[in-house]
Amino acid sequence: MMGNDDQTGKASIIMKKQPRIMKGLCLAAAATLTLAACAPTTATRGNYVENYRLERIQPGVHTRSDLLQIIGSPTTTGTFDSNTWYYLGQHTEKKGIFDPRVVDERIIVVAFGPDGTVSSVKEQAEGRTDVPIVERTTPTHGNDITMLQQFLGNLGKFNPQEEPAR
Repeated sequence: MMGNDDQTGKASIIMKKQPRIMKGLCLAAAATLTLAACAPTTATRGNYVENYRLERIQPGVHTRSDLLQIIGSPTTTGTFDSNTWYYLGQHTEKKGIFDPRVVDERIIVVAFGPDGTVSSVKEQAEGRTDVPIVERTTPTHGNDITMLQQFLGNLGKFNPQEEPAR
């Protein structure tokens, strides 16, 4: 009989400790998920050209079609000169809910000669230039009226519905 009471006592001690163990496991899981959510996410944007691909390009030998196979399509071409190709690429890192941050940026400028072969390949060292956005608006001709003035001005301008003839 004594052994049975002893087992019941051990079971009650385990039952009392079980909520503490569950709380500890839940806290550990929540901490793990929180830390995993803050891990940075990296991404490559644009056409980031690596050094080993740049080394394969030989000025005077390779053509546009060769370049397309070696390093891919350009990000953009020159606005006024189609003989200049630009490869723009960025490595970004995002942590949690914050905006992505540019970790590394690379701009490669490829110029072609009149015969269609590569004349020069160079990396633009100073990076890109930010162009400021103009905040002013273009004025339009007409009346500047508020929404309330427009609403009140439209009252009474609608034709009443005519009653059907009998």
